[in-house]
Amino acid sequence: MYESFFNMEHTPFARDVPPEFLYESPNVSDILGRLSYVADRQLFAVLTSDAGCGKSTLMRKFTASLNSEEYVILYLSDSKLTPRWFYKGLLDQIGIEAKFYRGDAKRQLQREIEIIRGVQKKKVVCILDEAHLLEKETLEEFRFLLNYKFDSMSPMALILVGQSELWDDKLRLQRYAAIRQRIDMNCVIQHLDRAEVERYIRSHLEYAGGAVEIFTSKAIDVITRESSGIPRVINRICEKSLMYAYQQQKKLIDDYMVTLVVENEIAH
Repeated sequence: MYESFFNMEHTPFARDVPPEFLYESPNVSDILGRLSYVADRQLFAVLTSDAGCGKSTLMRKFTASLNSEEYVILYLSDSKLTPRWFYKGLLDQIGIEAKFYRGDAKRQLQREIEIIRGVQKKKVVCILDEAHLLEKETLEEFRFLLNYKFDSMSPMALILVGQSELWDDKLRLQRYAAIRQRIDMNCVIQHLDRAEVERYIRSHLEYAGGAVEIFTSKAIDVITRESSGIPRVINRICEKSLMYAYQQQKKLIDDYMVTLVVENEIAH
């Protein structure tokens, strides 16, 4: 619809923008570098952010950056994960049928990781997404995975990914102290500031093709304020603003139009 009006080849603020075209803030670049270090040194990291700040996108970029000749990636995202299903989920990805009892499955996983490391000479990176929804008992299982050593090294890199409450409502508390003390690196995705919002919008418009000077400076001020620098909200405001501009047959989007769109279309 509005794409042809603005001479675009792609939809700029869609969810399926290829990662290599996405704007990478200095904060995100820094986190990607730190997670690469975590993978290489087989450390335990926690990544948190507010909802909509781009955890999934960042993790997509991160896993794509790992060489499959050197790394085996195990990825779990299940809020209902119990300890038994935790091991089953990991073993399934290695292609092994998990034994019924948790203790047996635990030993199976241990053995398989030793084969991957010792025979295949690869490093294991285990990512547990939506970790803020997990029960304490499941998070505790991580301590086992960190406790046993393989050739005096940690058996794998572990990355817990979740919304801010993973840290604020769980790991920060005294009853999680045993887990917290094992964390090697704590990464937080920040909200974008005004300059970053402008670069973010520009990079999406560049990906789409067509003009990049569509939003006025004052329009970007309003977008920054109303989105609080959260990429998911920026996408929605920009998308709706482009639709409105197309309906009005306007090639330039100013602060008045963005304010109108926010008041009428964007639910807070």
